[in-house]
Amino acid sequence: MIFISKFMVPKGYTGITLYPFIFLKKKHYKKNKILINHEKIHLRQQLELLIFPFYVIYGLDYLVKLIVYKNHLIAYKNISFEREAYQNESNLNYLKNRKLWAFTKYLKQQFFLYFLL
Repeated sequence: MIFISKFMVPKGYTGITLYPFIFLKKKHYKKNKILINHEKIHLRQQLELLIFPFYVIYGLDYLVKLIVYKNHLIAYKNISFEREAYQNESNLNYLKNRKLWAFTKYLKQQFFLYFLL
């Protein structure tokens, strides 16, 4: 279910997914198939992790990346869940072919960062 709300979407972002809802900052973003696909990938990730653990892992992943990269945008773009969504957002068939727990591939790719601290 998609809602338009400039109050729910953080400044500098176009949308946010909070299971089971997608919030978009502006109405015309509903027509952006790539953005909607990106947010639907997050819905699938959240569902696979039974919602709450997704947010815990997402937050911890962001904090570690922020310490490593010392830059909010770089840290955000390197969150494992965001990497999966950004790398596959243009593939509008991705969710049809996506394997269960596909996000773990992106967790494994950067797992070594946790040991740098």
